[in-house]
Formats: sequence, C-alpha cells, structure tokens
Amino acid sequence: MDVILGPVLRVTVTVIDFYVWIVLAEVILSWLVSFNVVNTSNRFVYMVSDFVHRLTEPALGRIRSFLPSLGGFDLSPIILIFGLVLIQDILIQILGKVA
Repeated sequence: MDVILGPVLRVTVTVIDFYVWIVLAEVILSWLVSFNVVNTSNRFVYMVSDFVHRLTEPALGRIRSFLPSLGGFDLSPIILIFGLVLIQDILIQILGKVA
C-alpha cells in the first residue's frame, strides 16, 4: 500500500502547490489589468488571462457564492489558498506516517 500511496500523495501535494501559484497569478494578473499595466487587447495577455481564469473560476466562484458582497474586495482567493494549504498540510502529515 505504501508503494502506491506515497507517490500519489506526493503528486497530489505538488499539484496543490502548483494550483496555489496559479491562483496567485490570477490575482496579480487581475490587478495588472485593473490598473492598466497590461492590456487585454494584446493577444498573448488575453490568452494567459483567459487560461488562468478558466482554471481558477470554478473554485473561486463557489467560494464567492457563500461570501457576502464586500464591494471591491474579493476575499475568495485568500480563502481558497488557506483551504489548499490546509489540505496540503494534512496530506503531508499523512505522507509522513506512510513513509
């Protein structure tokens, strides 16, 4: 069982870590677009923004449906990152017991 569970948990922890970086990229990119630092009429910027938005919006949209409206503040990325880090820490603890 440890032969299969160990690598699966390591890959899962790595995927969660990668997804946290994608969420951070979405936040930073949305700020850059809001403050007109980058322009979405640039095809490359639009493609990257659309790709990152499509990856993060399913999770962030579910969190936003539970949060009250705070005007211009969006706390859903913070809640998502905290949740992902919690899950990642739990998996690391499980991995320490398995290995």
